Parts: sequence; C-alpha cells; structure tokens
Amino acid sequence: MKEIKKPRLVFIGGTGNVRKVGFGGDEPITIQTMWKEGIENIDSDDGALHETLKKINELKSLDCDIIRFAVPNMKSAKSLIKIQKNTDVPLVADIHFDHRLALECLNGGIPKIRINPGNIGNSEKVKEVVFLALKKDAAIRIGVNSGSLPKDLALKVANGKMTRAEALSETAARECAAFDSLGFNRYVVSMKASSVQETVEANECFAKNYDAPLHIGVTEAGPLITGIVKSTMAFSHLLCEGIGSTIRVSLSSSPENEIITGREILHECGLRKGGITLISCPRCGREGFDVHAFVERWQNELLSMKKDISVAVMGCAVNGPGEGRHADIGIAGSGNKAIIFRKGEIIRTIDAKDADKIFREELESLVNKG
Repeated sequence: MKEIKKPRLVFIGGTGNVRKVGFGGDEPITIQTMWKEGIENIDSDDGALHETLKKINELKSLDCDIIRFAVPNMKSAKSLIKIQKNTDVPLVADIHFDHRLALECLNGGIPKIRINPGNIGNSEKVKEVVFLALKKDAAIRIGVNSGSLPKDLALKVANGKMTRAEALSETAARECAAFDSLGFNRYVVSMKASSVQETVEANECFAKNYDAPLHIGVTEAGPLITGIVKSTMAFSHLLCEGIGSTIRVSLSSSPENEIITGREILHECGLRKGGITLISCPRCGREGFDVHAFVERWQNELLSMKKDISVAVMGCAVNGPGEGRHADIGIAGSGNKAIIFRKGEIIRTIDAKDADKIFREELESLVNKG
C-alpha cells in the first residue's frame, strides 16, 4: 500500500496588509469558510463595507484563517478588492465561467483564486490566469467536483470502468499537470463530492500519488446536523491519515457554525491546541438551568477567547459540579437559583436572573488571574 505523500508548501498573502498563511509542509491545518451573501454593493457603500469588516473580524476571532467569496460579476470583483484592502485576513475569489474576473481580482491584490479550469474557458484563457498569478505571487485552488467530470472520465464512470472517486482524482491530476507544464506550482487542490465515501476515496487516491496541498471538504453537505455529521466523518478519517492541509465545512448554515465545527474537528483530532473547551449537558426533564439558552448566548464569545481553559454549562445543581468537576469554571442551576463552581467546588450561589452578569465577573477573574 502506497504511503501518503507529504504535501509541499504553498503560501498565500504576506504582501501589503494581508497576513501570510501556509498550506502543506509542517504548517498547521487552516480553517476556511465561504461568505454567504452577495457583495456587489460594497464598492460603493461604506456602511456595507463596515458591516462586512465587522463580521470578518468576528469570524477571525473564532479562528477563521481564510474566507472565500463568490465573484459572479465585475462589481463583485471590485468590491472584493476593496474588502481585502481593509482586512489582513486572506480572501479567496471564487470564479466560474469568466476568466476576466480572475484577472481583475489578481490585479487588485487578491492573494488566491479558486477556479475550475474545466469551465473557465479555453486553454489560452487558463494560461492568461496562471501567468498573471505567477507574476503576482498569488495562489490558485484547483477545484473539481463530482458534477463536473471530463466527458471521457464521466463515460468511464457510467460504464463501470472507473469509480467516481478515481475519476475525481484523475481530473485533478490532469489539471495539476497542465499547471505544472506552465511552470506554476503554487496551487492547492480540492476534490469534493456530496458522498463521504467518494470524498475520502478521491483524496486518498490523490494523496498517495501527488504532493499538492489538499483542501478537503464535502460539497453540498446539507443542513446543520447532516452537514456536521458528513464533514466530521470525512475529515476525521482523512486528517488522521495525514491528508488535508486546509478544511472547509460546507453547511446550509452560518459561516460561524462552519468555523466552529471545523475548529472542533481539528481539536478532537489533536490538530489544534489551546482555546476554550466548552462542555455542556444535553439537559433532561429535571427543573434546572436553561443550558440551551445560556450556551446560545455565550458560545461565540467563549470560543473567541484565546485562553486554554474549560467551561462547563450544566443543567442542574445535583449533578452539575460533579459531572463538570474537571472544568476550570462552570455554572449550573435549579429553579430560580444558580451556582458557579470551579473544579467541582461551589464558589457562589446566585439568583438565576443574575447568572450572565456574575458568570462574566467570575470568568474575567479566572482569566485575569491566569
């Protein structure tokens, strides 16, 4: 059985205000998300720009490393360039069909573009994009998915002569060879399917034969729960084999949920250390603390804190301190009362209505003490 090849190192950013981020080599695995809204108006609307930058900073605080934006037209390209000039988070332009959009973004300082060479135009247009990326020290993500296989490979799959996973890997290999022939190797590859098995097999097949850094993800993974299940199954399998240099959890949900899911997968695979570990009970029929509402209010703020501590949110005072005894700080309650505890020891009993205020006081005390 072939061993997985160590991916070569590819960098993006590092010029102007854009921070440098690496893929492959010994670099940590990065987390990406995709912007969920159109950006056409941002080039001419400073208020919209301000709100966009505010949200980007919130995603950054949750450990988002890279954000991809759909660029369907020239207005969006100009808006993306303006956004990039105002943030240090590397942005990726997602381009289909019109190579001129890729040229506009590259000339405007976008450090990475995502193209599917199969739908960007003829070979001369692909060359034009590649040569400009080379000149601008930009990277390209070669993205292929199960819905856009070349006709000859699609026919082999239909005739049972090749699996869809093998076809995905072969499609990516062909595109890499075309880029290599142009003297360009600053690319990252993604092979995505909505099937977990196909996604895993395609990435395994490619990683045993080529050293390009891999962007892993399950495309069209589905709504929140379904998408998390699919992504967790695929990512944990591949990551534990040493496959994957950057990840994107695709959810029919918010970018925040994509980032949090990706971060927790990396954490549980032992590939990202530090930060808050949030523990919460599922809640039962006992009259207790409203765990769900408390976690909903606090989750993003807690996960954005750069402190290596554990926080427990438990449903009742009977089991809370015991089950959460390993937590650095925790909260539980019963009826109109709540308790704050540290390492299983109750330090305060409070009115439930004051829970947020007093929890914040105790959390800040713990953080500042540490």
